[in-house]
Amino acid sequence: MLQLLVFVAGVVGTGWLIGATNPPGEWYAGLAKPSLVPPNWAFPIAWTILYVLIAVAGWRTFRREPGGKAMLAWAAQMALNFIWSPVMFTMHQIGAALVILIGLLVAIVIYIALEMSRDKLAAALFAPYAAWVGFAGVLNAAIWRLN
Repeated sequence: MLQLLVFVAGVVGTGWLIGATNPPGEWYAGLAKPSLVPPNWAFPIAWTILYVLIAVAGWRTFRREPGGKAMLAWAAQMALNFIWSPVMFTMHQIGAALVILIGLLVAIVIYIALEMSRDKLAAALFAPYAAWVGFAGVLNAAIWRLN
């Protein structure tokens, strides 16, 4: 149980820290955006829920096979997840952020595929994450095109 708490605290805490230190700010507010962009208050709520799901899935994988391919895919998606905000909101690199999101979605799909036969719950915990990142990719692409 302690290991689960460490995973949840680590993933959620790091996500919150990255969000707090790389806010969208005035630059993002001034960009042209598609009408389907959710309100700003929705993002921290969605990401907190997703980070808990990501952490539980990662913990389940780590308990079973800490050095396995699925854990490597989990770590890769986490790294890509955590670099997106600095690239987008601090460096203002919309195109590079889109490339990161594409890589992130690929890593998520690989994780799901690897876990599907071993731990269906871990794989299922990533389904909302895959959907959200896919949606985020559509938004990122639209913002890139509009600006």
